[in-house]
Amino acid sequence: MSVLSEHTADIADLEYGRVSWAAWFKSHPNLIRAASVVVFFFAWEYLARDSNPLFMTYPTAVFKAAWQLTLDGELQQALIESVVPFAVGLAIAIVGGILLGIAIGQSWLLEYTLDPFINALYAIPRVALIPLIILWAGLETNGKIVIVASIAIFPVIVNTYSGIKDVRGSLIEIGRAYSATEFQIFTKIVLPASVPYIMAGIRLAVGLAIIGEITSEFFTAVTGLGGLIVLFANNFATAKVFVPIIITGVLGVALTESVALIERRLSRWRISERERF
Repeated sequence: MSVLSEHTADIADLEYGRVSWAAWFKSHPNLIRAASVVVFFFAWEYLARDSNPLFMTYPTAVFKAAWQLTLDGELQQALIESVVPFAVGLAIAIVGGILLGIAIGQSWLLEYTLDPFINALYAIPRVALIPLIILWAGLETNGKIVIVASIAIFPVIVNTYSGIKDVRGSLIEIGRAYSATEFQIFTKIVLPASVPYIMAGIRLAVGLAIIGEITSEFFTAVTGLGGLIVLFANNFATAKVFVPIIITGVLGVALTESVALIERRLSRWRISERERF
């Protein structure tokens, strides 16, 4: 019996150790993310070392190319040229999308009036509209801003509208039972409950805005990070092509994580609710 008890205790300790290790890793997600990135770059470096440099490069060569572009000032200049229209277009998409989504969610007349137009414009590939946008807004910064805003605004509109409509009627009835005004119901119940939906729309908008910015630089004035991609691709400088691509990816990760951090701060009640279960 003692041998059996010791064996059972050993199995229990082993299972507890597995659970504790799993819990530790789960509580340190950034460590797992960093490790996956390091493994990826090591594998890329090892596998691409002997490849044809015309078709594929490796991380150390990309780093050297990035350092050279930084010393020349090309990278900083391209980054500034991309960030300005990207930031303005994304801001217009976020503010305009939230306001329009709230208006549609609160007014049945606006919902029925604008719904077919929003669905139609959302379905049309924005690339198909770029020639018209260039004609209307020009090739420079204004054209890029319009392209970025037109691509990024729709997820914000749709998610904001869904958040407004998804608020449970019981919560609104409780507010009315306590003699809350319509403005108080909106600001204290409807809007806070819609925050997760709105932030999800903004996270989608960030990625789409980056795509819109790079795409706009392919079709309009060939400047910024997209212009560098076109320039180096035409010259078959593969290592240099990867520099703006990787910077674009890093920018997307940083902005998405920033939006997630803001969402956690604005939706602390959701975190506390999750911790109770």
